[in-house]
Amino acid sequence: MTTVLLLYPGEMGASLGKSLVEIGHRVLWLPAGRSQATRDRAEAANLNTADSLDHALEQAEVVLSVCPPQIAHEVGKSVSLRKFGGIYCDSNPVAPSTAQTIQELFGGNYVDGVIFGPRPAHDLATRLYLSGPRATEVRELFSGSNMSVRVLDAGNLAASALKMCDAAYFKGTMALLLASRALATANGVTEELEFEWNLSQPDAWSASDSDGPRIGRKAWRFAPEMREIAKTFNDAGLPRPSATLICLLTLTQVSQKCLKYFPRSRVHLAYRRVN
Repeated sequence: MTTVLLLYPGEMGASLGKSLVEIGHRVLWLPAGRSQATRDRAEAANLNTADSLDHALEQAEVVLSVCPPQIAHEVGKSVSLRKFGGIYCDSNPVAPSTAQTIQELFGGNYVDGVIFGPRPAHDLATRLYLSGPRATEVRELFSGSNMSVRVLDAGNLAASALKMCDAAYFKGTMALLLASRALATANGVTEELEFEWNLSQPDAWSASDSDGPRIGRKAWRFAPEMREIAKTFNDAGLPRPSATLICLLTLTQVSQKCLKYFPRSRVHLAYRRVN
């Protein structure tokens, strides 16, 4: 049995924690300052509470960081300042250059990780991709679980790079899809666009109706990740989508502004219910 500190049990983090508990590991978490929803997830996953970060790190052999990308470095720094000597696995959607700054805090004990959750209509297990010198040890930690874990050999920060490539396509495509519908409605050509899409790309219209409500519920947290995507493009010397897509068409803006243009749609109704 390995003792793991999970920072923090959000929807994805709780899924990882539950997987580890189910195969006999002890998973700690810090309830101080966390929401009731987080507490409920942690309880459902049978996680063990710890009084403080210091107390948790005294017991933990592995730390799994699953937090919003904008605080990933801050969370890593809070652990490194306490001279933690075990494996630190950062599993957050950040640019490789951001991951590099976290790796520098832990040296050879750093493992780069990213989580791919199952998407609607896809019968896939949650996937965890890992890279770095100790990635195999983290993979073994999940041996026998319901997680699909793969170690990448394309460099220490390959996992973060993979996540940025996938997220750039998925989130960018959805932002444009919803914004295009809103633009059509604002210009009075909604029915014409629906007719054309049903001929040329029949899945697009239904996707905007089905995915819009799901995306709208969590779009508020996508902007920081999209900035990390823009940073990845810039670091690679590629044209930055941030100038137009990331800054102007973040999914947060789409869900809050563009969706007002089709008030009868399920997308808009879902947004109204959430807010």
